[in-house]
Amino acid sequence: MANTINSGVGNTFTVYSSAARTATPDTQEFELPGGVRVGHFVIDVTAVTATPSVVFTISGVDRTSGQIYTLLTSAAITGTGTTVLRIDSALTAVNNTIAKDTLPPVIRVTATHGDADSITYSVGGSVV
Repeated sequence: MANTINSGVGNTFTVYSSAARTATPDTQEFELPGGVRVGHFVIDVTAVTATPSVVFTISGVDRTSGQIYTLLTSAAITGTGTTVLRIDSALTAVNNTIAKDTLPPVIRVTATHGDADSITYSVGGSVV
């Protein structure tokens, strides 16, 4: 698994475009616009085959030390539907869906597949 670095993104961006996947894709790292602190990440699953499972993690990246730290991890997603992950210091934390925190200047999004069954999804990010 490699890491894709995306710099110069706007306030809305594509994390993963819609595609059928059977294995963990490359992580996506984003250098966010200055001053953003709130993020919404919309996961849209449109098709599944057999019993897939994928978990999404949004992490902070410290460029000085190279450390990666978890901000929010979703529950395992196994069926079609829409899941929204939110990071916002004004919200009440809810396991696997809302982190009461702020976004750092660099974030990483990881989709970890639990098996080789096909799951079609897209992930979009929106930050302010």
